[in-house]
Amino acid sequence: MLYATPFLAVALTAAAGTIVFGLMGYDGPRAVRDIFVAPLAHPDRWPELLVKAGPLALIATGLSVGFRANVWNIGAEGQYIAGAIAGTGVALATWGLSGAWILPAMCLAGMLGGMAWAAVPAFLRTRFGVSEILTSLMLTYVAVQLLFLLVRGPWKDPEGFNFPQTRMFTPDQTLPAISEGSLIHLGIPIALLVACIAWLLLARTVAGYEVKVVGLAPAAARHGGFSERRTIWLTLLGAGGLAGLAGIFEAAGPFGQLTPQFPGGYGYTAIIVAFLGRLHPVGIILAALVLAVTHVGGELAQTGVGLPQAATGMFQAMLLFFLLATDVLIRFRPVLARPARARAAA
Repeated sequence: MLYATPFLAVALTAAAGTIVFGLMGYDGPRAVRDIFVAPLAHPDRWPELLVKAGPLALIATGLSVGFRANVWNIGAEGQYIAGAIAGTGVALATWGLSGAWILPAMCLAGMLGGMAWAAVPAFLRTRFGVSEILTSLMLTYVAVQLLFLLVRGPWKDPEGFNFPQTRMFTPDQTLPAISEGSLIHLGIPIALLVACIAWLLLARTVAGYEVKVVGLAPAAARHGGFSERRTIWLTLLGAGGLAGLAGIFEAAGPFGQLTPQFPGGYGYTAIIVAFLGRLHPVGIILAALVLAVTHVGGELAQTGVGLPQAATGMFQAMLLFFLLATDVLIRFRPVLARPARARAAA
């Protein structure tokens, strides 16, 4: 049931979505078909699916390691934005320059920005015992406001007709495409590679074993000499670094600049991806594709059926709730049993 319940949750979400959208006055079956089937039925949409799935898989991989250790980082969206801001700062500082070193420097800055944003809840948790759930989540809103301040103030494009946006990145500051004219950029295979590395670290290293033990049996971890404090720092910084890398990949890839519309909810959706993928890197890749389908399909349903944009978020939230609901089947096995009075009479 550990691996069957995600498929059951997807099926229940589709069924419930059909009913809910129908009650809202829309064509429920067609809406669900547009969300789940249409993106897969059109090969021209497949590159867009991979572009959406890349940052989701990258962020969810980092989150999953922390979740295994009971470190609940809910602020990946803020770390994603902080990474994009840090990487964009390097891009603007080197604007007009050329060289192959610029893009790696932007990616490094993006990772450091995400790690710095995650270091705050790590410090507060290990030093004062403050829940990282609250601090990481609240820092997301700080990151959003910082982004708005920069793109409307000191980083506004002087040639952008007063629109709140930064300069467009130069070719040396943009992620290269896999092939000429393709939407798929270099960040997609990097996300896949990171997931494979995470699987090797969790399955084949002492550090990965330490993460599992700290999460499953803290007392045994202390008895074995494993440090919960070190695990909290490593998992939060690792998740922040990957979220920041995803942020600068998105800024240097599909966006090509920073705008107020940059926060796309990837950090929140990645939480669903992590749990739908059962905190396993391979499962996360598959789950990222499923959520990418709902992203692209939601856009198709908006134009085809007239669904509001919020319906996509509602659909994804339903998926998480059904996943949590079906998780009861992991711990308990339903059986058919007669009432106590019937057994006594027999």
